[in-house]
Parts: sequence; C-alpha cells; structure tokens
Amino acid sequence: MIVEEIMKTNVSTLFPTNTIADAIRLMREKKIRHIPIVDDDNNLVGLVTSSRIRNATPSIFHADEHLEDLQKPLKSIMRTEVYTGNPLDFVEEVAGLFYEHRINCLPILKDKKLIGIITETDLLRTLVELTGAHQPGSQIEIKVPNIAGILSDVSSIFRNRRANILSVLVYPYKKDEHYKVLVFRVQMMNPLGLIEDLKQAGYDVLWPSLPGSLL
Repeated sequence: MIVEEIMKTNVSTLFPTNTIADAIRLMREKKIRHIPIVDDDNNLVGLVTSSRIRNATPSIFHADEHLEDLQKPLKSIMRTEVYTGNPLDFVEEVAGLFYEHRINCLPILKDKKLIGIITETDLLRTLVELTGAHQPGSQIEIKVPNIAGILSDVSSIFRNRRANILSVLVYPYKKDEHYKVLVFRVQMMNPLGLIEDLKQAGYDVLWPSLPGSLL
C-alpha cells in the first residue's frame, strides 16, 4: 500500500503571516492538531502543531494577559525543518519514519508542492484495516520454523478448512531466532477445528491457548 491511498488531500493550511489566533481558530473549526504553513505557490515552508501553540500562548489562568502573543505571526513559532513524504512512498516506510523520529504528522509533497498529509490517526486506521481487526473473526498465532515456504505449508491447512484469511502478520520469535510467529486473522468465529488441524500437523499454536493445553 502506498501513501497516496491513505493520505488526506483536503489539507487546511495557513501562511507564515497568519497569526497564532488564526491557527487556534482553524484547529478548533477543523478539529485538527497540525497545520502545514505554505507560501503563495503552495510550497511547504513550515509546520505548526497544537503543542507549539500551547507553548507560545498564555496559560488559561492568565487568558486576559499577554493577548499580544496571539497576534504573533506563525513564522515566529513554526517548525521549519519538517519531515515530508512522497505519494508513492510505501505506508510501512512512512510508519517507520513516524516511529524513528517520533513525529505525529507527515506533509506529502509532489514536485515540491503540498498535496496531502498523513497523521498518526491515519496510520492507526490503516493498520486496523490491514489486519482485519475491525471485522468479525478470530486470531490465531503459530510458532513455526524460520524457513522458506513455511507460510505456504501452513496456509494449506487453512485452505483445507475453507477458512477465509483476512490478514497475515509475521514477526520474529524473540526466544529463538530459528523460529518466527505467524499471526492469522480468519473469518471464523469458532476456530477450534482449525486449531486441532494445526496441532495435528505438528505446529505450535501460541494463541488461543485452549483449556488443558498447558498440561
């Protein structure tokens, strides 16, 4: 999946000459926490976030004091070094950027022009959709040898049960690098028969842990 498929294209922006008060109004009106700052040619020149505004405005206990702070231009508080993405970037690469640099939004540029934005909420929604967590079903976690072709072998058992696979995730088994964990989400409310098939085939089902399985 690429960024173009999940980014918001209707981006609320302001200019460097707009005031902090303008940004507060826009955030309240649009219920957003990030505002890209652009020039007259829609080139990205900065980014203003709700945290930057909080740091630059008076406390609510002194709301009537220092009102001149609200009239300061956004260029005085905006971040000018901004991480950006491309509409053809892969979503998982963008997620890595969020994780590595602890950012919570990413303006998307094409030919140096702002065309979209991605936020943490967009990534979370995409993760839910990719894993099928929003659909009725069951999750099964299986420890398997870390060898080529193992996913195909395990999937054949699901196929024999006519279990519709909604998603598959793979991650390392931390206790032993010679194994990995396959996480299947299947469109099946009672996976007991499928679990028994997996066990009979010699696979270690980590979840669900059925009564008596630890004996």
